[in-house]
Amino acid sequence: MIHRIDRLALELPTPKNASPNDAAAIQELLGGKYGEMSTLMNYTFQSFNFRGRKRLRPFYELVASIAAEEYSHIEAVSYAINLLLTGTTKRDPDPENGPLHSAVDARNSYHFLSSNQAAMPYDSMGNPWTGQYVHNSGNLKLDLLHNFFLECGARANKIRAYSMVTDPTAREMVGYLLVRGGVHVVAYARALEYLTGVEVTKLVPVPDLSNKMFKEARKHEAKGLHLKLYTFSQEDYKQAGLIWNGPHPEDGQPLELIQGSVEGVPYPDLEEEPQLNSPGAEDYDPDMFKDIAKKLGIKL
Repeated sequence: MIHRIDRLALELPTPKNASPNDAAAIQELLGGKYGEMSTLMNYTFQSFNFRGRKRLRPFYELVASIAAEEYSHIEAVSYAINLLLTGTTKRDPDPENGPLHSAVDARNSYHFLSSNQAAMPYDSMGNPWTGQYVHNSGNLKLDLLHNFFLECGARANKIRAYSMVTDPTAREMVGYLLVRGGVHVVAYARALEYLTGVEVTKLVPVPDLSNKMFKEARKHEAKGLHLKLYTFSQEDYKQAGLIWNGPHPEDGQPLELIQGSVEGVPYPDLEEEPQLNSPGAEDYDPDMFKDIAKKLGIKL
């Protein structure tokens, strides 16, 4: 089960201007083959289907912990896309005025035709994410090797996406994911080392470009975020620390298992978009729940 916290993993700046084409590029990091939906579902199904869990408990707990964090990464990418799309069209409920006219120049029209100017489970070209991207062979060595490859592929895509977009909001999100994705690369490399004796961490980083090249990533590494693996549980998954330990392969600092989740920040407030009929609840009376909230001691 997933324990959900009503906060976003990182603080995202509000864009000065709408960037629908940057949003389209960032969609690849959400619903592409190497996107966050793929990492989430690969590790989730591997953890659900893990056999021999008692004997191989540290490996199961490592995969399960990383799977839980990927949920927060989907959320972060989605909010970045939503912020980039905000302001693309005019807030005007009258369709006669053509409030969505500017969307015809956006590269990914699905953001406006199929959603409320928001993130979707698609890649950068509008192709839907598919479960065919999920690899769960049941063989631990093969699955861990696949996960290492998947994280390296995701890292390559993040670097390319960073080089495509210039908006600070997009780059802030990508910088954070480069650091946290780097943790997962090292985690799977170490798991393979414990399982096989092969020094996989000597391959890190792949691609051969340090996160320190990206200013948005440097500040997170300065805080030690590249050293921390979170269990996303207050009590469980402690045995992941049997694998996540020792020196970091790049800077030699000690790896640290954190019992719990990232602290997070309040979500950005996304305004209503009447021109997209979103949320389309004009008859709702905000005072409806006031009496009930008062009786329950809930502050509205």
